[in-house]
Order: sequence, then C-alpha cells, then structure tokens
Amino acid sequence: MILKSFYKLFFLLFIVITFSSQAQEKDTLTQQFLMNIEIRPRAEYTSNYILPPNTTVDPYFYLTQRNRISMQYEREKWLIKSDVQEIHLWDKEHSASKAGSINFYQLFLETKLKSVNIRLGRQSILLDNGRLFSDAPWAQQGRAHEGIRVMKYSEHFSNDFFFLFTRNYSSEFEPAYSPVAANRYKYMLVNSFSYNSKRAFSFNSVSTVDFLESANSQHLYTRATTGGRIDFKTKQWNYTLNSYLQFGRNQKGQQLFAYYFQPEIKLSLQKSNWRLGAEMISGSNPHLATGSSGDFDVLYGVTWKFNGNMNVFTRFPADVGGKGLINPYLFTTIPLHQKLSIRSDFHLFYTQYHLKNNLGQDMKKFLGFENDISLKYTPVKALEINCAFSFYQATDSMKYLPKIQNENKMAFWSYLMVSYSFKAENWKCYKK
Repeated sequence: MILKSFYKLFFLLFIVITFSSQAQEKDTLTQQFLMNIEIRPRAEYTSNYILPPNTTVDPYFYLTQRNRISMQYEREKWLIKSDVQEIHLWDKEHSASKAGSINFYQLFLETKLKSVNIRLGRQSILLDNGRLFSDAPWAQQGRAHEGIRVMKYSEHFSNDFFFLFTRNYSSEFEPAYSPVAANRYKYMLVNSFSYNSKRAFSFNSVSTVDFLESANSQHLYTRATTGGRIDFKTKQWNYTLNSYLQFGRNQKGQQLFAYYFQPEIKLSLQKSNWRLGAEMISGSNPHLATGSSGDFDVLYGVTWKFNGNMNVFTRFPADVGGKGLINPYLFTTIPLHQKLSIRSDFHLFYTQYHLKNNLGQDMKKFLGFENDISLKYTPVKALEINCAFSFYQATDSMKYLPKIQNENKMAFWSYLMVSYSFKAENWKCYKK
C-alpha cells in the first residue's frame, strides 16, 4: 500500500511539472524535480570472527544489494525529499534470495525561511566528523532519525537543533536492515554548533540530551553528552582534538560519568596523506560502586571509520566488556592514479582496565592489532568500485570478549562493492 501511494504521488508530480514547464518561458527557475537511482551490490567474506548477520557458520560468504530511488521536488520556499530503498539478501541462512527491508531511508518536508530552515520527517544526520552522529554511508541500510530539525547558517557560523523520537516500527522486515530500528532513545534533543574561520581554524560542538527507556519500559532515564572538536590547519599539517563528556543515567539506571578523547595530526603530501592519532573511550573502573558506570556510549556515530573496518569494536560497552578502549592508529592514503587510490589503516587495541579470566585474574590490556587495506576505483563518474581486505590478530585476552571465535588464529574479512548511481530525471520549470 505504501509503494502504491508513493507511485501515485510520483505520477501526479510528473504531470504537474510537465505541464507547468510547457506553459512557461525559460528565465527564472521556480520549480525543480530530481530523481536519482542507485544500485549497489556487495559481496562479503568472513572467517574466524563474529559479524552479523552470521554468528555460527565459519567461514561465511554472503551478498547484499541496495536499490535506492532518491527524489526531490523543490520550490522557492520549500522542498520534499524521499529516498525509497530495498535491501536484498542472498544466502542469508542458506536461502537463495529475499528482501531484507523495503523502507524509506529519508522522507521529509523542508521549509525555507529568510534565515532559518525547518525540516520535518525522517532524515539522515551527519554532524562534524561523524563520531557521534553519522548517516552510516557504508551500511547498506544507512542510518536515519525521525523528528524536527531547525537549521540556521551564515558565512562563518552554523547551528542545528533537533527534536528526535522513536516509535514502534514495523516488524515485517529484519530490523538489522532498517535505517531507524537501531535507535535506542525514546526522545532526544541535539544541538550542533560550528564556527569556521575559512582560513586555519574551525570549531564544532555537539550537545545532546536523550531519554532512555529501561528494559521493562517502566522508567525513563536522562543522559547528556556534550563536547566538541577544535581543528587547526596549515598548508600541509592538520591538528585536531576531539573530546566529550557523558553524564546522567544510562539505560540500566546507573549513575553515569564517562568521557571520550581523540587527538590527531594529519600530514598531506603531494602523493600521500598520513593520519596519526588515538582514541580513548572510557570504561568502568572495577572499583566503582554497583550503581555507577564509566562506560561511554558513542551514540549514533560510525565506528569502522575510527575503530577499524572489521567492526570488532562497534557496540559500547558490550564489545569491550565494559573495560573501555584505547585505540592508537595510523592511516595512509596514496593516490595511484587519477581514478584509483589505495588506503592502509593500522590499529592497536587496548582495554583501559583489565579483563578478568575465569579465575578472576587480570588479563593483559593489549587485545591485538588490525590492518585494513582498501582500494577505490572510479572508472566513470556514475560508477565506483571499492574492495578491501582486513585481518585481526588477537591476543589471549580476546578469549573473554564476544567477537573472535578462536583467538589463536587470524581473523579475516573482505568485501567487493560496486555502486552505480545515475541521474534519471532533472525537470525544471521557469518563468519570465
């Protein structure tokens, strides 16, 4: 029924725009309708570690495909945006083919006032470098939120305010392939402020208050996250510092005080880029009282971009046993050709506090290292080909975390993804 209604709306817009464009002379653009189509298949192979959707078969090979139709109708004071997507799965639980999800990635109405824009509906959110809020572009389903966004921009300043909420979503398809089902808050307030000098200095801050339901839905807990990132650039060097505090009560009702810290330097040369930095995501000190927690939650940011392509550490605090994570890294990007580049990401992983073995003894903090090697090839404008090979060498401490099946063997992950995206329609209406 949703798709039928959607097609009716699309046909109506087509008729209106077509007749309007024929009746008016070309001079000033008053209306525009854009339609873009994307087809994105991806094959993945995993061995010796647990990565959803697979938790039992080893090694595991599977295929997914994202088919997305993006449409936008725009007038002087407002626009309507919709992204309809279907996530298709092959060899999921040994079935030949099935639809993992048919959903709206985005569906919103935006009004354009003199100095403020207001957006209402389902929308993707990317703030700053994506650490706390990202649209998760690599994930086939992406990530979106529902609510109201108020945007104000000027030459050097910008400010975005959000009121977001979740509701009971349809269970007809798999929640893992929904752009909204993974959102854990009941309500959330977000304010994002940024300043850019247009020269060497920029500053970004994000502050949130989210209201979390307890497991039995009988309590609503309030948690706040606040902080930001400063960035200083010269001709070749870039220095950045990102830090956040988190406090209030978590979903378990525990008193929370946690922090995040990330210093980084970047060197841009003519034939290569180098990024050296480290992340510290706080965990719970074993001497904390039972009703307290030091576990920082990275909210709705993208994890592979910071903690490795394999997503060994993506759910906090579960994937680190509540012991925090320290992740020094070195990223190198080398353009091999105008259309081809190679990238190597190297990570070391440590817990902030010791894990305990079955006898209650301290394990080593060092968890292992990961190396990600990826290629990006763009033969033509509409086509992009990405492939990667990653491996993780674990230590004995990983035996007590739920990601590596056998800590004595190397864990592998690789993928090949083809993205074909083209503009299907671009209708314009003018008046003299």
